[in-house]
Amino acid sequence: MSTPSVDAHVRLDTHPTHPSAVTATLTRAQAHVAHVGLEAADWHVTADNILVLARIDHEEPYWAEKAARQLRADGITVEITPRLREAIDEEWTWANYPMPWCSRAEIREVSDAAQKIHDDIRHGRLLIHAHAQDAHATVAVGTYLDTGKSVYLHGENHLRQIANSFDSPARALTSFEDMHSDTMRPGPAPMTDTERDTADARTSPGTPTTAPEPPTTGAGTASADTPGPGAHEALFASFVEDHGEWENYRTWSDDASVANHGSLTLRAEFDHEARGRDIAWTIASYQSPVGERTWHATATADTPTDMIETLLKSLDTDTAWTERTSAPLTERTLNTVTGPLTEFGWTQTINGHHINWPAPNGGTGLRLDVAAAVGATTAHSRPAWTVWGGTAEQPNWTIEFSPHTPAAVLQDLTYNLALTHSAHSTQAQNPQRRGYGPVRTTAPATPTPPAPGRAARST
Repeated sequence: MSTPSVDAHVRLDTHPTHPSAVTATLTRAQAHVAHVGLEAADWHVTADNILVLARIDHEEPYWAEKAARQLRADGITVEITPRLREAIDEEWTWANYPMPWCSRAEIREVSDAAQKIHDDIRHGRLLIHAHAQDAHATVAVGTYLDTGKSVYLHGENHLRQIANSFDSPARALTSFEDMHSDTMRPGPAPMTDTERDTADARTSPGTPTTAPEPPTTGAGTASADTPGPGAHEALFASFVEDHGEWENYRTWSDDASVANHGSLTLRAEFDHEARGRDIAWTIASYQSPVGERTWHATATADTPTDMIETLLKSLDTDTAWTERTSAPLTERTLNTVTGPLTEFGWTQTINGHHINWPAPNGGTGLRLDVAAAVGATTAHSRPAWTVWGGTAEQPNWTIEFSPHTPAAVLQDLTYNLALTHSAHSTQAQNPQRRGYGPVRTTAPATPTPPAPGRAARST
């Protein structure tokens, strides 16, 4: 017997302002039939015939596809947008998941159980009596109002589990107080960032209504080349998409994304919440998948996207993860890093143990902390190299590098600086004769030089 057709159309799409959440837009005469089915699957009404699926486990695309299959089985037409289909097909895993023995399906089961606990608390089915801190974990005790069963909860968000159960609320609360009297507080714990973000996604699927303020110039404010909203997010996404040897990982917080190189010795982390001078990018290199960190770099949120792009592309070279044992500072390293600047006529200035190479036309420069570079013994030492924008004393943005950073990686950035912030004189029209790194932005009358890192390996 065939399933009767229902005059309803459901369009499923990614949420415009909340990562991983999914929206459903219902149309046609019998849209209410689809409406009932989605509400029963815990989709939330945000406007007339618009519903949102928002979960603390970030598995919305998976559950949206399940909902689509059920709706189609009921005779309802379902459209899945290309970007949601891409999210459904994406393969990802939690970085440093505390239960590494679990398969992807088992991880989803654990997360779904945590989601059910979260929903029971939110809908008032599970009354939380008290919460406490147990080392780095949040614990709580509560009672299911429909069954009278009391439970001891351990963990937060997608890792919350029922660790124990009791026959009565009195026994549960007494046991909880015996274990956690020093940190025990009445009622549920404050909402986590993930819970707040999920709750916000349920309120409306709307789009941003205010236009960003125009950039301004001057020390301490955004410069004219400050990246626009979402520029860094798009750059991170395109880098992972265009470089198959890099894999995107989720972190415990929605605030950050992490990409790991296939060798497991290079890692790029992007903080979505960073603003202004906050650190938005952290690049780290390791001796081996389980070895010590050899060098790292950080970049602030207002760093121009062309500089970040140059840094990311420099990671896609052999030198980024094979040159791990270079001395903190040698004459050869110094010449390799600063060669592009010298070629374009930049001159150095000395201020204490700092050597600066400011751009001839101002606005940016390179700084070397000689004491940090020469005296460094580990990758955790203070930054040796700093690329800055604004002024050296009060920069608008910075990219900082630890000692032992491969000279070829630094050279790619100084070449970019030389091309984009020099007065293009006759002596600077042929910088490629020394084999510097790649052209990242348009520079008239400057031929494209060899691939990144070759100069450092051939000197």
